[in-house]
Amino acid sequence: MQAYSSRLLRPFMAATLLASALVLTACATVDAQTTAYVGVEHPAPTLANQVQVLREEPTRPHVRLGEILIDASVDPAPPITQVEQKLREQAATLGADAVVVVYDHIQPVATYVTGPLWSRDIETIEGRKLKGIAIRYQ
Repeated sequence: MQAYSSRLLRPFMAATLLASALVLTACATVDAQTTAYVGVEHPAPTLANQVQVLREEPTRPHVRLGEILIDASVDPAPPITQVEQKLREQAATLGADAVVVVYDHIQPVATYVTGPLWSRDIETIEGRKLKGIAIRYQ
């Protein structure tokens, strides 16, 4: 009887482990908002895999096309490759050759209050904020 129940329990535990892993990865979010600058040329979109992610403004001549704001969860945090891919995709829609990250911080993004009026707890929710400037080389 013990061997029979352990054979039934093993697939159930594997399914539970898989489901919890999917739930945890599904909670990691990366949202983006893109703003094209007014009065700047609007080139055709580029390929996302060809867009560079830079931490410093290049010395090579370039024109600024717009801004990309990224909001990412912290707990659980998405892989950095997912955040960089979102930057590349958004910059590519503006026709950029590169995106320069000018702001990257974890900061409070929301608060919530729990408990009764006489004994409240205030909790903050943190999020990752990134700002990138999409550029096109001249």
